[in-house]
Amino acid sequence: MDISHALEIVTETSSGMVRTHNEDATRTVPSCGLVVLADGMGGYNAGEVASGMATAVLGSELEKAFTVKSPHVMEGDRSWAQIKLETEIALTNTSIYQAAQSQPQYAGMGTTLVCAVFYDNRVTVAHIGDSRMYRQRDGVLECITRDHSLLEEQIAAGMITREQARHSQNKNLVTRALGVDPSVVPELHDHDVLPGDVYLLCSDGLNDMVVDEEISETLAMLSANLPVCAGQLISQANDNGGRDNVSVILIKVKYAFPATRAGETWWSRFWAWLTK
Repeated sequence: MDISHALEIVTETSSGMVRTHNEDATRTVPSCGLVVLADGMGGYNAGEVASGMATAVLGSELEKAFTVKSPHVMEGDRSWAQIKLETEIALTNTSIYQAAQSQPQYAGMGTTLVCAVFYDNRVTVAHIGDSRMYRQRDGVLECITRDHSLLEEQIAAGMITREQARHSQNKNLVTRALGVDPSVVPELHDHDVLPGDVYLLCSDGLNDMVVDEEISETLAMLSANLPVCAGQLISQANDNGGRDNVSVILIKVKYAFPATRAGETWWSRFWAWLTK
């Protein structure tokens, strides 16, 4: 499977204006439609270690899995994408947790995670913590992940409004993280993908500093030049204070990428399109 021709993928990261080092990490595998972003936490450089382990291990293991078997293949009522994301995230969680338990300098380390694989005109997204994935479609921005955070729980319970949450002092209190506990359950969802969609994965260093309306405006104005767009998002976060590391992955869908089924040829797909 190689869908890199259908997707344009760009990454950008910055330590921000306050932090001395960058605990965010990203990994992309365009040939598999795979993107991974992690925002580490922990003392000294432990957060950097956790996010680096998450992106390196997941990136390599999922690339192997999706090279052997296409993500769209069904195993019972679940896709291979869903199965492998869940399985490999569990194994990665164990690796980070065991490293934290066995090495005192890494005690308590963990990381958020947002990971997506594009295939067969859809995307399967897995996330843990408060790193996000947005979709801009027809000029409308939508956050397609839900933060695993204390603030999000307070909003869901009606205790505070989203506007109040923007000014809260508890922005960074996540309720779920990779590597902190012996096991963790990622949230997984499938979404349809259309040509012209632009997807944004980001650490909270972006959305804490830049409101969604400004993110949407930037995507609308600059997504024709994805590297410039990514750089502008980073600059906006830093211009607004840059209190945290900030990382973005942008994915622009150039055209459809249906999976090829067994016995199917390019001619049969073309004929089906002509006669539908």
